[in-house]
Amino acid sequence: MAVSILSSIVLTHQACAETITVQGSTTFARRLMDTHKATIEADSKHSLTIIPNKSLPGLIALLEGRADMAMISASLSSEIDALKNAAPGAAHDRLQSHEILTTRIAFGLHPSNRVRKASLDQVRRVLLGEITNWTELGGSNLPIRVVLVGGGGGVTTVIESELLGGQRVSGSHVIFVKTPVQLVQVVEQEQGAIGFAQLALTQQKGLPELVTERPIEQTLSLVTVGNPTPAMNDVIQATKRVAEKVM
Repeated sequence: MAVSILSSIVLTHQACAETITVQGSTTFARRLMDTHKATIEADSKHSLTIIPNKSLPGLIALLEGRADMAMISASLSSEIDALKNAAPGAAHDRLQSHEILTTRIAFGLHPSNRVRKASLDQVRRVLLGEITNWTELGGSNLPIRVVLVGGGGGVTTVIESELLGGQRVSGSHVIFVKTPVQLVQVVEQEQGAIGFAQLALTQQKGLPELVTERPIEQTLSLVTVGNPTPAMNDVIQATKRVAEKVM
């Protein structure tokens, strides 16, 4: 009888466990999901399929039913602005954001660059191509190359929203790369580069940082269509608990 009851309990637990597919931000995946996936699964009692492919593709996958949740690394409002252009007929108003972690964006520089301070207005003018040489900021005679992750990267979305009022960065002074890891590799190699990436990544590579009068922060969130299911909520809460430990 006891064995039968125990078997029933195990079967009930297995029936409740689900596999949750999460697509989106490579920054979110690298910072939390890749390293702590096993911990989140054990805590939530659900299995995870993690597909890092940037915030915007993750949201599109969510709206198309190819993902249960999306990972984003910018505010949902700024991501929706981009989403309206990429998927104009989608149900944007049904998206719900569940904040997990807030982190700082760093303005990483080549190790040989002696410039260490600038105003956010100067950074804005660099992004727009109005300041084109490091001599204008007290540095060496080198053209400034702006390095950003293209194709719906969260840091790029934050930078465009916070510093440019939503205007897109473009021009011959801009180098777009596919991933944050590629971004820091370019900054390491390009003497005139300024790269916009998550602080933890620039610190990992030992890149010097351009300091401004206030920080620009990036919010990492999980997104659902409507209210999360109980299984999704289990994963959200487990991810929050992991984030509290790594902050």
